[in-house]
Amino acid sequence: MSFNNDDSRRGFGNDRKRNFGRSPRPNFDEARFNREHPDEAPAPSNERESRNFDERPTRRGGIGNQAHLRRDRDDFKNRPSRFASERRDFGADRDSGERRNFGERRFEERPVFDKSRADQENFVPAVGDADAAPQVAVGGIKEVEELLNKNPLQVHRVLFMHKSGNPKLYELQKLAKRAHVHVQQVDSKILDSYARPNHGVVALMNEKELLNWMDVREEFFKARDTGEKKLIAVATNIEDPRNLGACIRSSLALGVDILLLPAKGMCGITPSVARTSAGALEKLRICRPDNLEGAIGELKMAGYQILGLDADTETNLAGFDFADQVVIAVGGEDVGLPPFIRKQCDAVLRIPMKPEAHSYNASVALSLGLYEYARLRIKA
Repeated sequence: MSFNNDDSRRGFGNDRKRNFGRSPRPNFDEARFNREHPDEAPAPSNERESRNFDERPTRRGGIGNQAHLRRDRDDFKNRPSRFASERRDFGADRDSGERRNFGERRFEERPVFDKSRADQENFVPAVGDADAAPQVAVGGIKEVEELLNKNPLQVHRVLFMHKSGNPKLYELQKLAKRAHVHVQQVDSKILDSYARPNHGVVALMNEKELLNWMDVREEFFKARDTGEKKLIAVATNIEDPRNLGACIRSSLALGVDILLLPAKGMCGITPSVARTSAGALEKLRICRPDNLEGAIGELKMAGYQILGLDADTETNLAGFDFADQVVIAVGGEDVGLPPFIRKQCDAVLRIPMKPEAHSYNASVALSLGLYEYARLRIKA
């Protein structure tokens, strides 16, 4: 009896698992495969030395060249189809040796903003009404400083970047306040929407340079002594440019000698105002006093009758006894007369109105008040 140790039995079991019912795996003959599937000629031995680096290297034949994939590609390319004219040759780029620039954009470039529309550098249109030319905006520290020194009455307001920390902007803001130009702190994105570059400051311009009250007040002060009839209109708290344009047009038509506007709380003399006024803007004298309350107080001391138009009163406009020198003031339809004007009024007049209506438009109210005065004056 023979005995086998555990090592010999484990070795026998492993041999049986590997060889039982199987034949040994044949070695792959690459030379035979290349003879049966010829595809490309073998590259010369000195291919690396003679190859131009601008060309793609030629692969060797055999299994490394994936000949079966190339045969499928050729069969697909030669297969007849009614879309053959539209089929793309996927091997054209590789066969031609050209390299595709994958960084090239295959879509159309976005149109570049045409800055030639601006008449002058740093003078660009500001955001305004969609159906009218936008308000002119001037950006830049030096440009705005020059405007405030030479033409402050043509500047509607000055926008400064909020919390800029620039000492030059701080000095420019003090200059604007000395010129009695309204200033406002806004975000930098708002400044960029008006003018680029702006260096943190943008000036919004009026379409017309307004008059200085100190230059024209003597003419109106003497009217009481000479007995000349004078009609002065005051418009406050009007934010709609079309409304202001209608006020200017009605003032010219009904014989207003001068129109007074406050320094802030109003829309500027924008292109929309000029368009709505229908040419009246260039013919009517418009003044922006540094202190509107003080100017009205001076007119009252000179003998002018100060009248306001408001719905919250019992005095009717129809049949009112007007003086020869009159100031008629109107406020916005939502705000009404400001308190600093109302307290100086000799009378506040209401226009007849149905109770179902909320209020008159500011330009309509001013037109009705001016018409009542002009009707009596023309009649006299």
